[in-house]
Amino acid sequence: MENSPTALVIGAGPAGLMAAEALAAAGNAVTIAEAKPSPARKFLMAGKSGLNLTKAENIDVFLAAYGADAEWLHPVLRGFGPDEVQAWAQGLGQPLFTGSTGRVFPQAMKASPLMRAWLARLDGMGVRIERRWRWQGWEGDSVLIGTPEGVRHLAPRATVLACGGASWARLGSDGAWAAPLLDQVTPFQPANMGFAINWSPHMQRHLGAPVKGIALNAGTQTSRGEIVLSRDGIEGGGIYEVSRAMRGGARLTLDLMPDLSVEELRKRLSRPRGKESMANHLRKALKWTPEKQALLMEFARPLPGDVAPLIKVLPITHQGPLPIDQAISTAGGLRLDALDDALMLKSRPGTFAAGEMLDWEAPTGGYLISACLATGLHAGRSAAAWLAR
Repeated sequence: MENSPTALVIGAGPAGLMAAEALAAAGNAVTIAEAKPSPARKFLMAGKSGLNLTKAENIDVFLAAYGADAEWLHPVLRGFGPDEVQAWAQGLGQPLFTGSTGRVFPQAMKASPLMRAWLARLDGMGVRIERRWRWQGWEGDSVLIGTPEGVRHLAPRATVLACGGASWARLGSDGAWAAPLLDQVTPFQPANMGFAINWSPHMQRHLGAPVKGIALNAGTQTSRGEIVLSRDGIEGGGIYEVSRAMRGGARLTLDLMPDLSVEELRKRLSRPRGKESMANHLRKALKWTPEKQALLMEFARPLPGDVAPLIKVLPITHQGPLPIDQAISTAGGLRLDALDDALMLKSRPGTFAAGEMLDWEAPTGGYLISACLATGLHAGRSAAAWLAR
């Protein structure tokens, strides 16, 4: 058997790095195996336009965002919730600010300074990161790692799997890890994703434009976020907030004027329009953007005589979720019944799991990163306790 680390962490995303830190803090020699040439690629990509670390809100409200199917996450998140995430980032020398909706960001508005500080701290703790090391499953008691020099057989005393989900494969989250655990995995589905729409030619000039000041409704989920009309369909924070209900079959409707009632709309549209087209009449009477106008025409032509109800409840026809690799995150993964409370695999004592590879999902708004950090810490501490027996 080759020279093996005491503790092996598979994956250098937020969950894996947090697990490695917990193990090293307990005095263990830790090696991280990262399949890509550099750590935390998806984390760094997410932080290019503002890294939303967490959400500053009451812990019970925070927990409710994960839904009833992630109730098992609640004890983990109570141990490392929004306050602890903020303290952790500040401890790495990153000043934070809280936006008007409670979302928490580094003042630098990107992930790279935080990641540099974190990697420096891990290096100071003796954590080794081996790049281009890809986990290939097990052979008996050995952990198989594919490296540029060939397959290595390692026998760590504890292993933490933090392999990510199944979106943005080019950044490392390709879901390939599921093969050795297939009988314990819920199939992946896209989460926080856009939806495909076959736009008519008249929409082409609007593609790439944001649509603001609307409300989206799907089943019991609602959103006041904005959307973007992309070449492939509808994307953006507004659609992500209702995407879980839509994935389950709920119909999407838009309220193009959420601050006005049907009666107020009728009043504004009741003035004589003379020879004006209905399109011009709507634009002038409601003072709305070309994109709202285009959406109404795309999904409601021919317009009825009383268009106000359609402005409030505009049904959107779509062709289903965009491909999983374009999703912000994924649902599905390693099932809860495959793990004990320590996040250890029941089928493989001494092997723990954390992060997005577990079967849970979260909306955008800082919930995903928070739970990855929290489960990584929990799995790392559990692995350290296992080693200390």
